[in-house]
Amino acid sequence: MANMVYKRVSTDQQSTARQNLVLDEAGIEDPVVFEENPGTSSRLHPLQRPKFRTLLDYARPGDTVHISEMFRLVRGTGHILDVLGVLHRDQVALRIHDGAFSAMDLTARHPRTGELLSTVKFMVQTLAAAGELQRDLQRELTYDGLRAAEAKGNKGGRRPAVSADKTADVRTAYVEGRSIAALARDHGVSRGAIRTAVADLMPDHIAIEEDAPAPELPVALDMPGKVADFLRSTELEPAERAALDQGVTVRRGQGYTLRVTAVPAVHHRLLAHCQPLDGGPGAPAVPAQRKARREYENRISSLAPTRP
Repeated sequence: MANMVYKRVSTDQQSTARQNLVLDEAGIEDPVVFEENPGTSSRLHPLQRPKFRTLLDYARPGDTVHISEMFRLVRGTGHILDVLGVLHRDQVALRIHDGAFSAMDLTARHPRTGELLSTVKFMVQTLAAAGELQRDLQRELTYDGLRAAEAKGNKGGRRPAVSADKTADVRTAYVEGRSIAALARDHGVSRGAIRTAVADLMPDHIAIEEDAPAPELPVALDMPGKVADFLRSTELEPAERAALDQGVTVRRGQGYTLRVTAVPAVHHRLLAHCQPLDGGPGAPAVPAQRKARREYENRISSLAPTRP
């Protein structure tokens, strides 16, 4: 039985030093470490993070996942329950070594139904909600502080590496043929800072029109299992097939849903492929399949309209 250690930091300026300290003190025997690339966002669903997916592929029944604090793995309530569902399905234990969750058996299930114990679920939801409230309050305080600073004439955010009084000289020198590397040496800054200062002067710069539409962002929607089963046997475009193949299975009682992350246009195309589930001439609909298709349709309808 393996002991798997999972580590993550939210920005590339952070380190895993505190996590290492907590986990070293835990005395984990022969740990197999899975560490996300620095800056892996906590907003990304844990089941979609590269290293955690690798961890799940590596895990076998009876193994244990060790983390220093719960928020290294999950933030929102829904994410916690999704992860616990997958770990329970794979018979993998979760051990948290610090924080509010450290004294709880999060994998405790009812001996007959196999469902997550209601008391555990309640505590998980309550503590996760408290964590979300704390982060929301921090964001509000940060926003209020920035507004107060702006009212005094100060601008928030990181100061540019190339100061305003030197930017004009840098740009002039670049136009006259001075290289990026030379300018970086002259001003004692990184090459990236110089590129930022002269970005619009570089040959490969592409101007972006102010009225250009923003690109569609991927959206995670729960696709009923009966719809997913039908689509797996349907001829799909590469983008549609990739979205389906990368979906995350979430158990729901006796059935399941597939959490598919894709841009709205792909969700609409997948829905169009499901039209036969509503039945047609010579092919009566199966009520359960028709209901599943309409559930997926309702979830897609809640999205903003797609661009033509």
